[in-house]
Amino acid sequence: MTEPRASTCWSCGAADLVPFFESRSVPTSSCVLLPSRQEAEAWPVGNLRLAFCPACGFIQNELFDPDLIDYTQPYEESQAFSATFARFATALANRLIDSYDIRHKDVFEIGCGKGDFLKLVCELGANRGLGIDPAFTEGRLETTADVRVLNEFFSERTTHLTGDLITCVHTLEHIQAVGDFMKLIRQSADHRAGSVVFVEVPDTMRILSEGAFWDIYYEHCSYFTLGSLGRLLRASGFHLLSLETAYDDQYLLVEATASSNGPDAHFPGEDDLDQVAKRVGTFSDAAYAAIRSWERRLEDAEAAGKRVVVWAASSKGVSFLTTLEGGRTVSHVVDINPYKQGKFMPGTGQEIVAPEFLRTSPPDLVIVMNPIYLEEIRADLTRLGLAPEVVAV
Repeated sequence: MTEPRASTCWSCGAADLVPFFESRSVPTSSCVLLPSRQEAEAWPVGNLRLAFCPACGFIQNELFDPDLIDYTQPYEESQAFSATFARFATALANRLIDSYDIRHKDVFEIGCGKGDFLKLVCELGANRGLGIDPAFTEGRLETTADVRVLNEFFSERTTHLTGDLITCVHTLEHIQAVGDFMKLIRQSADHRAGSVVFVEVPDTMRILSEGAFWDIYYEHCSYFTLGSLGRLLRASGFHLLSLETAYDDQYLLVEATASSNGPDAHFPGEDDLDQVAKRVGTFSDAAYAAIRSWERRLEDAEAAGKRVVVWAASSKGVSFLTTLEGGRTVSHVVDINPYKQGKFMPGTGQEIVAPEFLRTSPPDLVIVMNPIYLEEIRADLTRLGLAPEVVAV
C-alpha cells in the first residue's frame, strides 16, 4: 500500500517536495520517562521520510503523524545539568538582556520545557516571566524570580499573551504547521510594541554535512537551515536583526522584531538553497555509510568481549541505538540528569544510569553522543578513576 505524503511544504506552501531519506520503526518519543524495560521496548514507533522543499529549503518528515505524539506523558528534555550547556545558556541569556535592555520587563517563552531558559533570563535581568508548554512539570521550577508557566499548547487561543522578549527555544522543530505557527507568534508580538522575538532550533546543514543519522528523530518533524529559517520569519512579517549558528554550529539563532525600521540586513550563509540541495543529494549515502561504520565498530567490540556504554540518554542516543542493528549490544546509557536515571531507553530498553554506576561496572568503550561534551565527560570519567576508550559520533 502506498503511504500518504505531505503534498505541500509546511513552511512556504510550495509543492514538488523531494524525498531523500527514510527510516522505519522510529520511537515516537525520545525524551519520555519509561519506568521499565518492557514498556521501553514496547514504546510506539512511526515511520520517517524526509523531503526537501526546493523553493525555500525547508525539510519535513512527510510521514509524520501528530496523533502519535503525546507531550502529556512524563517527559524530560532539560539540558541544564551540564556545565557546558549551562555556560552557553547563561551567555545567551545575558546577550539578549544586554542587546535589547530586557531588564524589569516581561518575558514570554513559547515551548518553555521545564522553564530553565525562562528562569535564567528572568533571574539575570530581574524580569517577569510567563511560559507555556504542555510538557511542563509542576513543582520542578525553583526560582526567586517572578515566573509562572501555563501547562498547555500555544495556539490561536493564547496569542494575546506577549512580552518585551518572546522566546521559542528548541520548539519549532517539533511543530508540523510551522508557517501557521510562526504567524501565531507574530500575532503575539503585535500585542507589544517593540517586542523582540528570539528563536533557536537545530542546524540541519550540519546534520546533512556529517551524515548524522543520530540527529534525525520522529519528534523533530521540521528541519531548518539558516536560509529556510530566515525565509520563514520574513514570510511571517518579521524584520530580522540577527541570524547565525552557535554551539559548535549545532544551533541556529535568530532575533527579529515585528516592527520594520527599513530593509533587512543580509546575513552570511542564508543564501543556501543550492548548497542544501547538494547536501540533500548526498545525505542518504553518507548516513548509510555512517550506519555501516558504527555497526562494524559495535560488532568488533562485541567480538572482543568489550563492554560498551553510550553517554547521553538524549534524542541522539535513542536514534543512534534504534537505527543500529548492534544497538542492543550496548549495556547501559549514562546520563547526568537525575530525572532520567533509573528509567529506560525507548525502543531498545537499556537502563539509564548515573556516571557513578560505572565504578562498579567499568566500560571499555564510551560512545559520546555529542562531541561538545567530550571534555566534560572525560573529566567525569577521570574523577571516577576510569580510563576507557572514549569516542564521539
